[in-house]
Amino acid sequence: MAKSIYIHIPFCEHICYYCDFNKVFLQNQPVDEYLDALETEIKNSLEKFKTEGIKTVFVGGGTPTALNAKQLERLTSIISTYILPLTTNGLEYTFESNPGDLPSDKLQVLKDGKVERLSFGVQTFNDELLQKIGRSHKAKDVFETIESAQAAGFSNINVDLIYSLPSQEIKDFKETLRTALKLGVQHFSGYSLQIEPKTVFYNLVQRGKLRLPPEEREAQMYELLMVEMEKNGYHQYEISNFSQEGFESKHNITYWNNNEYFGFGAGAHSYVDGVRRVNAGPLSHYINRINNDGFPYIEEHLVTLEERMEEEMFLGLRKTDGVSKPRFYERYGKHLNEVFGSQINEYKQKQLLKETEDRVYLTKEGFFLGNEVFQSFLA
Repeated sequence: MAKSIYIHIPFCEHICYYCDFNKVFLQNQPVDEYLDALETEIKNSLEKFKTEGIKTVFVGGGTPTALNAKQLERLTSIISTYILPLTTNGLEYTFESNPGDLPSDKLQVLKDGKVERLSFGVQTFNDELLQKIGRSHKAKDVFETIESAQAAGFSNINVDLIYSLPSQEIKDFKETLRTALKLGVQHFSGYSLQIEPKTVFYNLVQRGKLRLPPEEREAQMYELLMVEMEKNGYHQYEISNFSQEGFESKHNITYWNNNEYFGFGAGAHSYVDGVRRVNAGPLSHYINRINNDGFPYIEEHLVTLEERMEEEMFLGLRKTDGVSKPRFYERYGKHLNEVFGSQINEYKQKQLLKETEDRVYLTKEGFFLGNEVFQSFLA
């Protein structure tokens, strides 16, 4: 049974040059109609699937806090009405935001709505690089926003960082890490820049107008990230995620544990009762489907046993703890080595995987070549 909920708010005041998520410029968009449709989807879905015991709620985007205070209050009210009564004690309830996006009235709306975790897209503290990647905030906005959030009582905060940015040098990333570690937050996510189709950066790369750091420098930055996080008391529990003890992202662990979850909103994905579903992405399509059918699905796929076992591997190996053999057997009725023994042996020989009596996990070298390892478990 799904115990986690993701809610997608696709509105942004600025579109970053690397972002390929389902998003639209906020101006002149039917925000109120979208919230009406979202409320209907949430209500209908939770009734249809008879849900209880929700452990995590994550509101992402887009930029959920791009909504004005009244709209934000409407959103938190929808969540309070339909979702919070179904939750357990110790709920992890996260909102994504951008530095400079959270004035005191919006912070108060989130606080009143029982949000207890915030996640900020900081990316870098180099103002020149921020401009190059299409971000609208400046480094000073990060300190002001996080200080305001902490003063408002938020004590579970994540900061996203991106490395291997255009023309970024090792010293730039070192300075970003040094600055980030002064913020006093509980969690960091650090990702290398990915060039995705249908983004500004993709078009620039195609035209030979974007200079990215070489792979060797990208690997050096990743190593620097791991070393500095460990040195400063943030343990690495997943390829790209680091936290102080007890502040791991329970919501993201849901995905890496290959557990089921609800996804609400335009373009959201869900995995409930063994079926993966995809919602309509364009706002008008999403709203029309909800108004006509009560549900926004454009794809439904019953996940086979083979697919579930593959997903267990390529998702689970992202965690530093790796994949549990007893859990694998309990879930699928087969021994891990019986299904994937040849791949495990091959990557043990390449020193990218380690195996113990009860689990299989990436070596440190494996972190750098994770995608190669993950792909070996896909048919």
